[in-house]
Amino acid sequence: MAGRTRMSPERRRDQLLDLGVELFATHPYDEVHIERVAELAGVSRGLLYHYFPGKREFFVAMLTRENERLMHETAPDPALSPIEQLENGIRAFVDHCRAHEHGVRAVFRGGVSSDPEIVALVSGSIDVQVSRILAAGRAGDDPAPILVLALRGWIGLLRAACYEMLTDKRIDPEDVVAVCRSAFFGTLSGLPSAVLPPVVAEILGEQASPTGSLTGR
Repeated sequence: MAGRTRMSPERRRDQLLDLGVELFATHPYDEVHIERVAELAGVSRGLLYHYFPGKREFFVAMLTRENERLMHETAPDPALSPIEQLENGIRAFVDHCRAHEHGVRAVFRGGVSSDPEIVALVSGSIDVQVSRILAAGRAGDDPAPILVLALRGWIGLLRAACYEMLTDKRIDPEDVVAVCRSAFFGTLSGLPSAVLPPVVAEILGEQASPTGSLTGR
Protein backbone atom coordinates (compact mmCIF):
# COMPACT_ATOMS: atom_id res chain seq x y z
CA MET A 1 0.00 0.00 0.00
CA ALA A 2 1.48 3.30 -1.08
CA GLY A 3 2.23 5.81 1.66
CA ARG A 4 0.81 9.27 1.73
CA THR A 5 2.75 11.99 -0.05
CA ARG A 6 5.02 13.76 2.37
CA MET A 7 4.63 17.53 2.48
CA SER A 8 7.61 19.81 2.54
CA PRO A 9 7.95 21.87 5.75
CA GLU A 10 7.03 25.01 3.82
CA ARG A 11 3.91 23.45 2.32
CA ARG A 12 2.84 21.98 5.67
CA ARG A 13 3.27 25.37 7.35
CA ASP A 14 1.15 27.02 4.65
CA GLN A 15 -1.51 24.34 5.06
CA LEU A 16 -1.73 24.97 8.78
CA LEU A 17 -1.93 28.74 8.24
CA ASP A 18 -4.65 28.28 5.60
CA LEU A 19 -6.75 26.35 8.10
CA GLY A 20 -6.04 28.91 10.81
CA VAL A 21 -7.17 31.75 8.55
CA GLU A 22 -10.58 30.11 8.19
CA LEU A 23 -10.93 29.66 11.95
CA PHE A 24 -9.84 33.17 12.89
CA ALA A 25 -11.99 34.68 10.15
CA THR A 26 -15.13 33.11 11.56
CA HIS A 27 -14.48 33.05 15.31
CA PRO A 28 -13.30 35.58 17.89
CA TYR A 29 -9.65 35.17 18.86
CA ASP A 30 -10.44 33.90 22.36
CA GLU A 31 -12.69 31.16 20.98
CA VAL A 32 -10.08 29.68 18.63
CA HIS A 33 -8.02 26.74 19.85
CA ILE A 34 -5.13 26.04 17.52
CA GLU A 35 -5.21 22.38 18.48
CA ARG A 36 -8.29 22.34 16.25
CA VAL A 37 -6.00 23.29 13.35
CA ALA A 38 -3.97 20.13 13.97
CA GLU A 39 -7.17 18.06 13.97
CA LEU A 40 -8.35 19.60 10.69
CA ALA A 41 -4.94 19.05 9.09
CA GLY A 42 -4.76 15.48 10.34
CA VAL A 43 -1.45 16.03 12.11
CA SER A 44 -0.31 15.65 15.69
CA ARG A 45 -0.38 18.54 18.11
CA GLY A 46 3.36 18.06 18.54
CA LEU A 47 3.91 18.78 14.85
CA LEU A 48 1.75 21.90 15.06
CA TYR A 49 3.73 23.18 18.02
CA HIS A 50 6.94 22.43 16.12
CA TYR A 51 5.96 25.16 13.69
CA PHE A 52 4.18 27.49 16.11
CA PRO A 53 4.96 27.57 19.87
CA GLY A 54 1.49 28.89 20.77
CA LYS A 55 -1.67 30.59 19.57
CA ARG A 56 -0.23 34.08 19.65
CA GLU A 57 2.76 33.06 17.51
CA PHE A 58 0.41 31.26 15.15
CA PHE A 59 -1.79 34.34 14.81
CA VAL A 60 1.19 36.65 14.23
CA ALA A 61 2.55 34.30 11.54
CA MET A 62 -0.86 34.21 9.89
CA LEU A 63 -1.20 38.01 9.89
CA THR A 64 2.34 38.42 8.58
CA ARG A 65 1.69 36.12 5.65
CA GLU A 66 -1.63 37.74 4.77
CA ASN A 67 -0.07 41.20 5.00
CA GLU A 68 2.81 40.20 2.72
CA ARG A 69 0.31 38.83 0.22
CA LEU A 70 -1.64 42.11 0.31
CA MET A 71 1.51 44.18 -0.17
CA HIS A 72 2.54 42.08 -3.15
CA GLU A 73 -0.83 42.13 -4.88
CA THR A 74 -1.33 45.88 -4.43
CA ALA A 75 2.23 46.96 -5.30
CA PRO A 76 2.13 50.06 -7.55
CA ASP A 77 3.60 50.28 -11.02
CA PRO A 78 5.87 53.36 -11.02
CA ALA A 79 5.66 53.50 -14.83
CA LEU A 80 2.03 54.62 -14.53
CA SER A 81 0.86 58.15 -13.86
CA PRO A 82 -0.07 59.07 -10.26
CA ILE A 83 -3.81 58.97 -11.02
CA GLU A 84 -3.45 55.57 -12.72
CA GLN A 85 -1.49 54.25 -9.74
CA LEU A 86 -4.26 55.40 -7.41
CA GLU A 87 -7.04 53.86 -9.47
CA ASN A 88 -5.17 50.60 -10.02
CA GLY A 89 -4.30 50.49 -6.32
CA ILE A 90 -7.91 50.83 -5.22
CA ARG A 91 -9.04 48.16 -7.64
CA ALA A 92 -6.20 45.83 -6.64
CA PHE A 93 -7.15 46.25 -2.98
CA VAL A 94 -10.80 45.44 -3.69
CA ASP A 95 -9.83 42.46 -5.85
CA HIS A 96 -7.48 41.18 -3.15
CA CYS A 97 -10.24 41.32 -0.55
CA ARG A 98 -12.58 39.36 -2.81
CA ALA A 99 -9.96 36.72 -3.61
CA HIS A 100 -8.79 36.28 0.00
CA GLU A 101 -11.94 36.84 2.01
CA HIS A 102 -10.97 34.67 4.99
CA GLY A 103 -7.54 36.26 5.24
CA VAL A 104 -8.97 39.78 5.09
CA ARG A 105 -11.49 38.99 7.81
CA ALA A 106 -8.75 37.54 10.02
CA VAL A 107 -6.55 40.62 9.51
CA PHE A 108 -9.51 42.90 10.25
CA ARG A 109 -10.02 41.11 13.55
CA GLY A 110 -6.32 41.56 14.29
CA GLY A 111 -6.71 45.29 13.85
CA VAL A 112 -8.77 45.52 17.03
CA SER A 113 -6.28 43.49 19.07
CA SER A 114 -4.58 44.92 22.16
CA ASP A 115 -1.39 42.96 21.47
CA PRO A 116 1.37 45.48 20.58
CA GLU A 117 3.01 43.24 17.98
CA ILE A 118 -0.28 42.52 16.24
CA VAL A 119 -1.27 46.18 16.30
CA ALA A 120 2.15 47.07 14.86
CA LEU A 121 1.69 44.60 12.01
CA VAL A 122 -1.65 46.09 10.97
CA SER A 123 -0.44 49.66 11.46
CA GLY A 124 2.70 48.90 9.46
CA SER A 125 0.60 47.78 6.53
CA ILE A 126 -1.22 51.11 6.57
CA ASP A 127 2.11 52.95 6.78
CA VAL A 128 3.31 51.19 3.63
CA GLN A 129 0.17 52.17 1.75
CA VAL A 130 0.56 55.79 2.88
CA SER A 131 4.20 55.79 1.76
CA ARG A 132 3.21 54.46 -1.65
CA ILE A 133 0.64 57.22 -2.13
CA LEU A 134 3.11 59.89 -1.02
CA ALA A 135 5.75 58.51 -3.39
CA ALA A 136 3.31 58.52 -6.31
CA GLY A 137 2.38 62.10 -5.48
CA ARG A 138 6.05 63.08 -5.11
CA ALA A 139 5.39 64.46 -1.65
CA GLY A 140 9.06 64.59 -0.62
CA ASP A 141 10.70 63.35 2.55
CA ASP A 142 8.80 65.48 5.05
CA PRO A 143 5.05 65.44 4.30
CA ALA A 144 2.81 67.57 6.49
CA PRO A 145 1.39 65.61 9.46
CA ILE A 146 -2.17 66.58 8.48
CA LEU A 147 -1.61 65.09 5.01
CA VAL A 148 -0.40 61.80 6.53
CA LEU A 149 -3.35 61.82 8.92
CA ALA A 150 -5.78 62.33 6.02
CA LEU A 151 -4.26 59.48 4.03
CA ARG A 152 -4.33 57.10 7.00
CA GLY A 153 -7.98 58.01 7.53
CA TRP A 154 -8.78 57.36 3.89
CA ILE A 155 -7.06 53.95 3.98
CA GLY A 156 -9.15 53.15 7.05
CA LEU A 157 -12.25 53.97 5.01
CA LEU A 158 -11.03 51.76 2.14
CA ARG A 159 -10.46 48.85 4.52
CA ALA A 160 -13.84 49.31 6.19
CA ALA A 161 -15.64 49.59 2.84
CA CYS A 162 -14.07 46.38 1.60
CA TYR A 163 -14.95 44.57 4.82
CA GLU A 164 -18.54 45.74 4.48
CA MET A 165 -18.54 44.51 0.88
CA LEU A 166 -17.52 41.06 2.07
CA THR A 167 -20.22 41.10 4.75
CA ASP A 168 -23.05 42.35 2.54
CA LYS A 169 -22.94 40.54 -0.81
CA ARG A 170 -25.46 42.99 -2.27
CA ILE A 171 -22.72 45.62 -2.50
CA ASP A 172 -21.24 45.87 -5.99
CA PRO A 173 -17.41 45.89 -5.94
CA GLU A 174 -17.46 48.50 -8.71
CA ASP A 175 -19.44 50.78 -6.42
CA VAL A 176 -16.82 50.30 -3.70
CA VAL A 177 -14.09 51.32 -6.16
CA ALA A 178 -16.07 54.41 -7.19
CA VAL A 179 -16.90 55.44 -3.63
CA CYS A 180 -13.30 55.08 -2.45
CA ARG A 181 -11.99 56.99 -5.45
CA SER A 182 -14.37 59.87 -4.74
CA ALA A 183 -13.56 59.74 -1.03
CA PHE A 184 -9.85 60.05 -1.78
CA PHE A 185 -10.26 63.31 -3.66
CA GLY A 186 -12.86 64.55 -1.21
CA THR A 187 -10.50 63.93 1.69
CA LEU A 188 -7.57 65.75 0.11
CA SER A 189 -9.70 68.64 -1.16
CA GLY A 190 -10.42 69.54 2.46
CA LEU A 191 -6.74 70.09 3.26
CA PRO A 192 -4.91 73.44 3.12
CA SER A 193 -3.38 73.83 -0.34
CA ALA A 194 0.02 74.52 1.24
CA VAL A 195 0.34 70.91 2.47
CA LEU A 196 -0.46 69.33 -0.89
CA PRO A 197 2.40 68.22 -3.16
CA PRO A 198 2.22 69.99 -6.55
CA VAL A 199 1.32 66.77 -8.38
CA VAL A 200 -1.59 66.14 -6.00
CA ALA A 201 -2.79 69.75 -6.26
CA GLU A 202 -2.75 69.46 -10.05
CA ILE A 203 -4.76 66.24 -9.98
CA LEU A 204 -7.29 67.77 -7.60
CA GLY A 205 -7.68 70.71 -9.94
CA GLU A 206 -8.35 68.38 -12.86
CA GLN A 207 -10.90 66.39 -10.85
CA ALA A 208 -12.71 69.58 -9.85
CA SER A 209 -12.96 70.80 -13.47
CA PRO A 210 -16.35 70.65 -15.25
CA THR A 211 -15.21 67.61 -17.24
CA GLY A 212 -13.71 65.81 -14.26
CA SER A 213 -15.44 62.81 -12.73
CA LEU A 214 -14.76 61.91 -9.13
CA THR A 215 -16.20 58.45 -9.58
CA GLY A 216 -14.24 57.69 -12.73
CA ARG A 217 -17.47 56.66 -14.48
